[in-house]
Amino acid sequence: MDGFTEARHLDEVREHIEKETLALVYVYGETCSVCHAVMPQIKPVIEQFESIVPMQIDSERFPEVSGEWTIFTVPVILLFLNGKEILRKARFIEKRELDTQLTKIVYALQSEEEER
Repeated sequence: MDGFTEARHLDEVREHIEKETLALVYVYGETCSVCHAVMPQIKPVIEQFESIVPMQIDSERFPEVSGEWTIFTVPVILLFLNGKEILRKARFIEKRELDTQLTKIVYALQSEEEER
């Protein structure tokens, strides 16, 4: 699927989450029509935040991803801050709501950094 950097294995996603301050993981299914419809809507929203580093993984190719992060449906957006999940959006992801939530998170982190 066209979108973000495609994970080649689950360990790559784990490393991504541990390495990046703000790591976003988009979990999709190759045969999921909603997943393909959501991506072009959310991709520009996510890409406007330089501090968020996205990656995607196909849950049909790597079913163990569902157990790793307790995923019951796709698509799912998981946002991690310093390795801890801070946001989860699933199935029908509302573009404006996602934008608002990501803006608040990024702004709060920038404000915190400026105070230091």
